[in-house]
Amino acid sequence: MTAHESLIAAGAEARAGRTVWRVEMIETVRLAFPIALTQLGQIAMMTTDLALLGRLGDHVVAAAALAHTVLFAAFVLGMGLVSAVAPLAAQAVGSRNPRMVRRSLRVGLWAAVLLGVPMSLLQLRGEAILIALGQGADSAALAARYLEGLAWSLVPAWWFIALRSFMGAVNRPEPALWITLAAIPANALLAYALIYGAFGLPQLDLLGAGLATTAINVGMCAASVWVAYACRPFRKYRILGNVWRADWRLMARLLAIGLPISATFLLEYGLFAIAAIMTGWISTTALAAHQIALTVASILFMVPFGMSMAATVRVGHAVGRRDAAATRKAGFAAVMLGIAFMATMTILVIVTRHQIPLAFLGGDAADAGATADLAATLLMVGATFFIADGVQTIGAGALRGLNDTRIPLVFSAICFWAIGFGASYRLAFPGQLGAVGIWIGLSIGVTAFAVLLVWRFHVLTKRGYLPAVPSAV
Repeated sequence: MTAHESLIAAGAEARAGRTVWRVEMIETVRLAFPIALTQLGQIAMMTTDLALLGRLGDHVVAAAALAHTVLFAAFVLGMGLVSAVAPLAAQAVGSRNPRMVRRSLRVGLWAAVLLGVPMSLLQLRGEAILIALGQGADSAALAARYLEGLAWSLVPAWWFIALRSFMGAVNRPEPALWITLAAIPANALLAYALIYGAFGLPQLDLLGAGLATTAINVGMCAASVWVAYACRPFRKYRILGNVWRADWRLMARLLAIGLPISATFLLEYGLFAIAAIMTGWISTTALAAHQIALTVASILFMVPFGMSMAATVRVGHAVGRRDAAATRKAGFAAVMLGIAFMATMTILVIVTRHQIPLAFLGGDAADAGATADLAATLLMVGATFFIADGVQTIGAGALRGLNDTRIPLVFSAICFWAIGFGASYRLAFPGQLGAVGIWIGLSIGVTAFAVLLVWRFHVLTKRGYLPAVPSAV
């Protein structure tokens, strides 16, 4: 081959490489966009409920927050478990094994029921749990009334997550988004009717809000089951085939992947819960500013969370095809997209950091100037946190596609608690930096977690690691 021909060949190879990366990024965005919008829809429903309950008084909002604390701990446990459906189903799709796709979904549905029944019954003990945690009797009683309605929302909510994971695994996440978009106004209408007694329904205040949430979750679950059973391209998987048949071997695999995910979620949730508690030790102003900044972070987080789920699917597909190079490209394409998006959003937040708090405090923030100023400072401090938070969730999602969840659990314990909590406490109190110190500590912990996850994915994929994919026996 002449030098000229070598140059032409090298150029063609470079163009082909760029094309592969571009295609991978386009496919990741195509998957991630509807997933992210679905998550934002879930936040919209929660926000609607709180806005409707807010008209009943601050004490009701506080009780609702306590109830969500009890419920969310259980919810996160099951959410991590059924999240394991995504890598198992995606790997089965990649290996062209439709029976294993169905089995992966089936064990996720089974796990949701087996865990959901005791967890739902535990919600009915919410008043005793909150009193044991030092909450006042009146607040605990109000929260318990809310939990009486919310208790049975867990299983249908987890089923919806499992079915949404199945839809994403077959590259069709859009139906979950349409169902969520339809549920937003339905939830608002039903919650309003049951809270205030409109349209001939009884006035049930907090109980009504909980019942509305449960009813909407049941409706979303039923709609997703129907779509997955009856509509193309899902119906060819016959998801209800042998649904009552126990599959303990695959269930063990689901638990091995899913339980570390649940534990990681709980460690992360615990860190942010204790951060709120520590901020409350400082002052009410600090806690309000912290909640504003954290709400902004939570909203921004939904897009990289969608990219994380897309990364799980794309990596899982490549694993199923036994394509180590594609596995590496899928993970790093998602990471690069996440960095680009969160960097853009971070710049926007920094530029508008003085205006953002006004949306939470009202147009006239004269009486809340200290809160607005501190929130703006925390948003500035959070610049590194936002990017790292996006990278860590995408890195975790890519590793889930490789069924690698135990080592990330160890990383989370080290980074969130030994590093993040330790730094937050020392900077906030001995270091006398207050809420700013807490946010610096959070940023340090999350950044360390993100770096370790990306490093772990790099090491595994550089050596061509591919996990074993179960056969449909």
